[in-house]
Amino acid sequence: MQTEKTFLRWMEQATDDLDLHNELAQLHQTGNTAGVEDRFYRTLEFGTGGLRGEIGAGTNRINIYTVRKATQGLANYILASGVVRKVAIAYDSRIKSDLFAQQAAQVFAANGITAMLYPQLMPTPALSFAVRHLGCGAGVCVTASHNPAKYNGYKVYGADGCQITTEAATEILAQIETVDEFDDVKITNFDTALQVGQICYIGQQTVDAYIAAVKTQQVTPGQTTSLKVVYTPLNGAGLACVTRILTETGITDITVVPEQEHPDGNFPTCPYPNPEIREALQKGLELSATVQPDLLLATDPDCDRVGIAVNNNGTFELMSGNEVGVLLLDYICKQRAATGTLPLNPVAVKTIVTTDMAASVAQKYGVELREVLTGFKFIGEQIGLLENAGEENRYIFGFEESYGYLSGGYVRDKDAVNASMLICEMARFYKAQGKTLLDVMQQLYAEHGYYAAHLLSFSFEGMDGMLYMQNLMKGLRTAPPQQVGGYAVLGSYDYLQGAGSGQLAQVVRQVPKADVLEFLLEGEAKLIVRPSGTEPKIKVYLFAKGQTQQTAKAEIEKLAVFASQMIEKK
Repeated sequence: MQTEKTFLRWMEQATDDLDLHNELAQLHQTGNTAGVEDRFYRTLEFGTGGLRGEIGAGTNRINIYTVRKATQGLANYILASGVVRKVAIAYDSRIKSDLFAQQAAQVFAANGITAMLYPQLMPTPALSFAVRHLGCGAGVCVTASHNPAKYNGYKVYGADGCQITTEAATEILAQIETVDEFDDVKITNFDTALQVGQICYIGQQTVDAYIAAVKTQQVTPGQTTSLKVVYTPLNGAGLACVTRILTETGITDITVVPEQEHPDGNFPTCPYPNPEIREALQKGLELSATVQPDLLLATDPDCDRVGIAVNNNGTFELMSGNEVGVLLLDYICKQRAATGTLPLNPVAVKTIVTTDMAASVAQKYGVELREVLTGFKFIGEQIGLLENAGEENRYIFGFEESYGYLSGGYVRDKDAVNASMLICEMARFYKAQGKTLLDVMQQLYAEHGYYAAHLLSFSFEGMDGMLYMQNLMKGLRTAPPQQVGGYAVLGSYDYLQGAGSGQLAQVVRQVPKADVLEFLLEGEAKLIVRPSGTEPKIKVYLFAKGQTQQTAKAEIEKLAVFASQMIEKK
């Protein structure tokens, strides 16, 4: 009954966007009760990742009204907390991203908060940079990262340039929940606010300062070895900044994938624009087969993650986020040690679902490796802690298995502009020695052991899907498996309870509570189960180590079969 009442209210009052009005009218005319229920059975959840959902009408969709409501709540929080009343705003190429960014700016301006808006689409890390560079109290980036075209999102950043903490998200949510999307939102005219300086455009000097900051992260500058690159921004925000940083660091032989060069929120040639997925790179791989570059680079729509494929005698092999992260960690440590720029007591950071091979590499170079929860904001948080202690220079690198990397504290989020530069620099360095990145990876496996990892994702759409995920996690807690794929479970750790069992009973993890379960298996294998924070999915991370690459992969395959049965059976 409440759902129907809310629907009728939206029918009457949601008139500022013709697309929404037509969608609601179509639902009403066709009597689509299931469609109404799905759009209005809940309010789109706001968490540490902000908002993310399908574009469309309703409280369970992202639209100008849910964006306005979230922005009004954020404005209330800013006004109450006493932070600087200035917010930086960026957006990517997704459908209605520019509209949502403008709507957010209008709400901030109406609340007496200066809105600093990039006038063109920009990478997410450029937003993180602008927050601190411009002395803002907060930041907003309109993006849904790598999600399919039907999604958009609204990420919130603190004054430190990090995505907001759990505590801040809770406080902002409390403010949002007091806001009625039609009655309580303050909004002003965009052009009027622009004229009086309540809304300001972020100038080119900020973009130049960002690129300059990225360039300071070169490890071995001044190389002369040529490198041939094919690059695809996947119809997203990366084109200008990535091609600029490569050109300015000496990489000029760049061929851009024409079908994916220009911004297009429909992503016509890659319905799921995620560089982790081979299909998203297919156009780049096809072009590479003709152009024969040394390297294929692909950045996701908001340009905070990058995937690569390496030329292997004319064919192109994709490398995983774990592999590229380990390569970069080893390269940075080795070269900075060789040039005398490795700091005392260096620190690297990885997430709990990222390969343990990083620990072996870090140990070799005397680097302290810190583990954090999934989400790059936790890596950014570690940079902030070091900075507060006057030790920011100790941070040398952070990465996550989902293709996110960062080598400096100039931003507090993963940065595909920085990573693209470093990957190309590293490829040039090894090319001068007659090696590809694939060759170097095999050398690292031979030295540190053959680590394998694999991610399984299981989608559960709608209200029923959400209940299924909740029950699944509850079931794994109350009746955990005793063996996985033929491997005995030696111990488990529940990040929600902050407690372990078996061989993990005495383990204390210095991380916030999270809905994550870890199972330690015999033979140095491991399984981690985590509901996604941004999609209706359960993610299962599998880890194994073998005497050879083949045996490690075979162990992963056995674990994958059991994990699939476990998720589907519960």
